[in-house]
Amino acid sequence: MADVLSVGVNLEAFSQAISAIQALRSSVSRVFDCLKDGMRNKETLEGREKAFIAHFQDNLHSVNRDLKYVDDVISRIDRMFPEMSIQLSRPNGTSAMLLVTLGKVLKVIVVMRSLFIDRTIVKGYHENVYTEDGKLDIWSRSNYQVFQKVTDHATTALLHYQLPQMPDVVVRSFMTWLRSYVKLFQAPCQRCGKFLQDGLPPTWRDFRTLEAFHDTCRQ
Repeated sequence: MADVLSVGVNLEAFSQAISAIQALRSSVSRVFDCLKDGMRNKETLEGREKAFIAHFQDNLHSVNRDLKYVDDVISRIDRMFPEMSIQLSRPNGTSAMLLVTLGKVLKVIVVMRSLFIDRTIVKGYHENVYTEDGKLDIWSRSNYQVFQKVTDHATTALLHYQLPQMPDVVVRSFMTWLRSYVKLFQAPCQRCGKFLQDGLPPTWRDFRTLEAFHDTCRQ
């Protein structure tokens, strides 16, 4: 079972956002179920039409309500952490993508699939994170080795925190771990005490303590 970080950071609002996304997906599913079922099992033509329209409108209202709720929760997260900002987008309808900006250090694209984090891409603060058509670029890696390494470590972190039955715990643990990179270029290695090794800062963060290590020093 994955270790759950005990760092004193309140990420309940983020967990609420993920729960809201799940509710949103459920609402959208009801809309399509309604369209699929159509006017089946009703007694009269007029009654079928009225019932179908009313049911369909109710489901559409649920989608709009859940969309607004997700936006509101993400806005609260923006205000909660002064060094971290989160922008939510839905380029494919209801699937969520988050653009997390951590201070003036780095940016992270977080791709969600339902309640689960599917993948992350870490880039430098000044690097472009968009494609030519203005969408978040979820495929291109950073041009800098330091952020390529952080991307690899983030992938490892997702595997470490994997807990299918408790995805909200995974999200809280991962975001707490990610937040520790706000001092990527300021924290010395906890083993050798140096800031640079082979021209790179300590890019590894311990999953329990969040302490910084160079790749070779963490072995």
